[in-house]
Amino acid sequence: MTFKKSLTFLAAAALLTACQSSPEPRPLPPISQPQAAVNTVDGSWSDPNGLISTFNAGRFDTRTTDGSNAVLASGSYTAQPNGIVEINLYSNLKKTNSRVNCKLADPSRLNCTAESGTQFTLTRRA
Repeated sequence: MTFKKSLTFLAAAALLTACQSSPEPRPLPPISQPQAAVNTVDGSWSDPNGLISTFNAGRFDTRTTDGSNAVLASGSYTAQPNGIVEINLYSNLKKTNSRVNCKLADPSRLNCTAESGTQFTLTRRA
């Protein structure tokens, strides 16, 4: 075989190799959807004065523990994925509406600040 024929043969082989189909592309991993925020504040919480606040499905109330179980405040709340809980409440004692913002410090502690600037902590009840 001459050099020219060998070169032509190698060139043809290279072209055929380039025309060879590539293997199937690997499938991409599925796109994970963000998880819905788990409402971690649902349940009963107590404050340092012994009042009990109950959070359930966007509604809450605060009651006395003196046996009368009187509702002191009630309202709604929104729990954000970042641990912020926004509460809109109506005080049965003062007959006023107000807002409270809380931060879930850990699964058993909720640090809150009322719009008046008053700060308090709620502790999850077992």
